[in-house]
Amino acid sequence: MGFGNQVQFKVYQEIENNIVPVSYEELEAKAKEQLEAKPYYYVAASAGAEVTARNNNKSFEKWHIVPRMLCDTVSRDLSIELFGKKLQYPLLLAPIGVQSIVHPEGELATARAAADMGVPLVASTASTYSLEKISAEMGEGDRWFQLYWSSDREIAASMVKRAEAAGYSAIVITLDTPMMAWREKDIEHAYLPFLEAKGIGNYLEDPVFCSRLEKSPKEDIKSAIMLWAQVFGNPSLTWKDIEYIKGHTTLPILLKGILHPEDAKLALEHGVDGIIVSNHGGRQVDGAITAIDALPEIVDIVRDEIPVLMDSGIRRGSDVIKAIALGAKAVLVGRPYMYGLALAGEEGVKQVLRNLIADFDLTLALSGKRTVSELNRDLLKKL
Repeated sequence: MGFGNQVQFKVYQEIENNIVPVSYEELEAKAKEQLEAKPYYYVAASAGAEVTARNNNKSFEKWHIVPRMLCDTVSRDLSIELFGKKLQYPLLLAPIGVQSIVHPEGELATARAAADMGVPLVASTASTYSLEKISAEMGEGDRWFQLYWSSDREIAASMVKRAEAAGYSAIVITLDTPMMAWREKDIEHAYLPFLEAKGIGNYLEDPVFCSRLEKSPKEDIKSAIMLWAQVFGNPSLTWKDIEYIKGHTTLPILLKGILHPEDAKLALEHGVDGIIVSNHGGRQVDGAITAIDALPEIVDIVRDEIPVLMDSGIRRGSDVIKAIALGAKAVLVGRPYMYGLALAGEEGVKQVLRNLIADFDLTLALSGKRTVSELNRDLLKKL
């Protein structure tokens, strides 16, 4: 049996043990069958008519891989280096909040799966379980903390300090959600899980947040929820505020939600350590530019001064190939692992990651490349 067939045989053996569907479309459909409508649409739906969400996926189809032949791809290295650390794969789990609405263990199960697979988890401010509890599940696994910047800046600073103390290795500030968007499915279902005290675990255990309450959350959860509603998000933020967070941590700071070239320039001017090109999976601005279309121009502006990552629309190995070839250092995957979590908890997340990594590995080899560093725009043609 030739080497290529051995690899394929190994992949098929692993797929035989799948407990979740292999294809993204079937994975999503199966999750829809299993979940109640409210939590399913909270994960699956996007802003407005969902044009941005659909186009995130369609825009990958504009870019075509042009494989090279007779290249020795027997040995392949999928690893990258990011902020001085070696990662096994150019892949992270995107920050997604309120994971307990699809599985009781929520972020805890995802954290264990990420650590076991050697894939960094970006833990959300909007987690049901606190950042300390998530960290405790990961052992030596790499984790980043995503910050929704509160209108009470002392709460924001407190969370960043807690993340550093808990062993997180980077801070990701999400810029595109100073307030939640017009999401029709959530409105139709009158569903906001935070009002049920889900997704506010980081607030309920934050000393600054709790100091603003007359009674502890255990004594008066309704008052805690109302305070959360008052302090979540901060539409008054400007570029000058970045310096405030920089003053409260020694960790690298990445800005998530950059789509405009001028914002990439401003990010450099304000001394951030990385950019994540993202439109929040289409959940914030309906009709926004897709992340994959915004990526090349952002990369050209940054010119290797800081790493550029990308999310929004990553579904298969070929998507990862295309994003990296266009200049992304790594990609973040979101909804697919949430559907794996919904269907089979920790093992479901691991299975989704195994499939995506195997797909990426095989597509890399069949494109005639052996390492992630060999991927560049010469591999692609836009039609």
